[in-house]
Amino acid sequence: MISKIIPAIFEISRPVNVLITMISIFVAVVITGTLYPLYKVLLACISGGIIMAGSNTINDYFDLDIDRVNRPGRPLVLGKLTPWQAWIIAWIEFCLGTLLSLFINFSAFLIALIVSGFMFLYSYRLKRLPLVGNLAVSFATAMAFIYGGVAVNRIKEAFIPAVLAFFFHFGREIIKDLQDREGDAHGSARTFPLVYGEIAGLGLTNAIFLILLIILPIPFLFEWYGGAYMLVIATGVYPVLIYVTFSMWKNRSPKNLGFLSNLLKADMLVGLLAIYLG
Repeated sequence: MISKIIPAIFEISRPVNVLITMISIFVAVVITGTLYPLYKVLLACISGGIIMAGSNTINDYFDLDIDRVNRPGRPLVLGKLTPWQAWIIAWIEFCLGTLLSLFINFSAFLIALIVSGFMFLYSYRLKRLPLVGNLAVSFATAMAFIYGGVAVNRIKEAFIPAVLAFFFHFGREIIKDLQDREGDAHGSARTFPLVYGEIAGLGLTNAIFLILLIILPIPFLFEWYGGAYMLVIATGVYPVLIYVTFSMWKNRSPKNLGFLSNLLKADMLVGLLAIYLG
């Protein structure tokens, strides 16, 4: 029994998302110029990853009906875990992640508590409201960088990557809504593409990515980051954003939108590399 539950707990946590969160927090710390105290850095990475796991688990709990249409391979849909088990696991993860943040400092605890609350509300209600859910997820993602800065008491240095991460994830969130509109409609969600239409959703994504393309060079132009940052951005982030912008108009199928969403997820690591080298 346990041998079957543990892999399912790992799967429902979306380990790639958890890993990206932990790397984001670590990169945020690195760019502040210090890893001291190291134990707080490790606690920030681990607690942030656990909270992300809780967020993904509770999301599957509330999205069970939607996932039967959009993602039939998810653990709850396949019966690898029961909804009640997912509920308990999510709350254990939220509580454990928040508890660990207490050993960093009080500011970290407040961030962990706020983000946990946001992510629960997102899955429970906010994601079914136009843009509100997208903004909540983007905010929580950006806060991963602030969380890393707080761990070493250097918040200012983490602000730039937090802003960039916000816009990057905001655009990706709208693409995911476009991809999931059939299942979202089945689950009575009121996402931006469902309320305002597919064309409006594509246009909004374009506008978000245009803003991102404009602000990406700013850290280099103001000499906050060096040439290595701009080189990676120019060769690894710009081409992906431009490709996604044109591809989603040319092919609006859920399959292609899903591919673009995953491509952007992979490109997050390239963006993190740029910030790290900067």
